[in-house]
Amino acid sequence: MNIVRGDLVELAKAGAFDVIIHGCNCQCQMGRGIALTIKQQFPEAYAADCQTEIGDRTKLGNFTIADIDRDDFNFTIVNSYTQFHWKGDGVLADYDAIRSVFREAKQQFGGKRIGYPKIGAGLARGDWAIISQIIEEELAGETHTYVEFVN
Repeated sequence: MNIVRGDLVELAKAGAFDVIIHGCNCQCQMGRGIALTIKQQFPEAYAADCQTEIGDRTKLGNFTIADIDRDDFNFTIVNSYTQFHWKGDGVLADYDAIRSVFREAKQQFGGKRIGYPKIGAGLARGDWAIISQIIEEELAGETHTYVEFVN
């Protein structure tokens, strides 16, 4: 796992990544954190999320994608369903869902430069030590980067 400090979205727009993966809940909200930034800057990513059923638990571990194609940049956004809801106490991140997302991402985006935030360990209150280990295992052999957010 490569680690850089910065803004994942801005780095993707600058050409650092072919694919960015971020965590979503299964409620089609994208209302806080990096999901909100993505929703605001790339409505096609939110539209892909809204094509799914609100509150469908079977979305956990799956994802939707949006190919972003602008004059100055292009990359793919992966809306990964890594938590069921944003409400509630305790850990909201689903570690099995995170594993499934990254396993499938390797199958679909192998060979591409993949970037992601501290997925599942921020607002979803998951344990980054566990999550980063899952990512390392599932993306073994791939070029992938955790972007530690710096404003």
